Amino acid sequence: MTSPLASRIALVTGASRGIGYATARALANTGAHIVAVARTQAGLEELDDEIRQAGGSATLVPLNLTDSDGIARLGAALHERHGKLDILVGNAGVAGPSSPLGHIDLKAWNDVIAVNVTANFQLIRCMEPLLKRSDAGRAVFVTSAAASNASAYLAPYAASKAALETLARAWAQETATTAIRVNLFDPGPIRTRMRASVFPGEDPMTLDAPEQAAKFIVPMCAPAWSETGKLFEYKSRTLLSFRGPG
Repeated sequence: MTSPLASRIALVTGASRGIGYATARALANTGAHIVAVARTQAGLEELDDEIRQAGGSATLVPLNLTDSDGIARLGAALHERHGKLDILVGNAGVAGPSSPLGHIDLKAWNDVIAVNVTANFQLIRCMEPLLKRSDAGRAVFVTSAAASNASAYLAPYAASKAALETLARAWAQETATTAIRVNLFDPGPIRTRMRASVFPGEDPMTLDAPEQAAKFIVPMCAPAWSETGKLFEYKSRTLLSFRGPG
């Protein structure tokens, strides 16, 4: 029996833990070759072991996504090795400081924007030509309800996710007449290290595991997925369209 994503090439950022790790495993289980990108070498090696034990395959890319030239080199390497990219999952993100805006220094702000926004912009620039070479290029960016809730003391994170959503939606419009489909995924509260760092008093066992959310990202990466410019809300299991005010 042929695996649903057999021969597909899938790039997953933030793949060394949490939702990225779980998504990489889930995509590998459906036959995709995983290009796993993360800063943490040990986490990538653990992922590689699990994927190989399950009969899958992966390429490990230790890379800090603030290295824009490194992303460009990755795009060139993928072109040389595979000639295309079928799936891009932009999952990597940082929470940033939990503090009033007036108490946040410029470096902390820039660090959040660099990872959550600029890195994804550079991924789009460098991976779009490869996605266009696929018969069904699929891109999914992991966002957060913080983008619209504008919660106090989480402004850098919230602003970065709002920017990411707008970036993805604009790209979806630009590629609407191509075979590329661009969407967003909001996992809601999930049992991750990032969540625990922001909400240390929360019982993580009351939250869904990353593996549960990842199951819903996989269909968004498949050739059969036809929607673009939408947001899938995991908590309500609903695909949402964006609406302006009024």
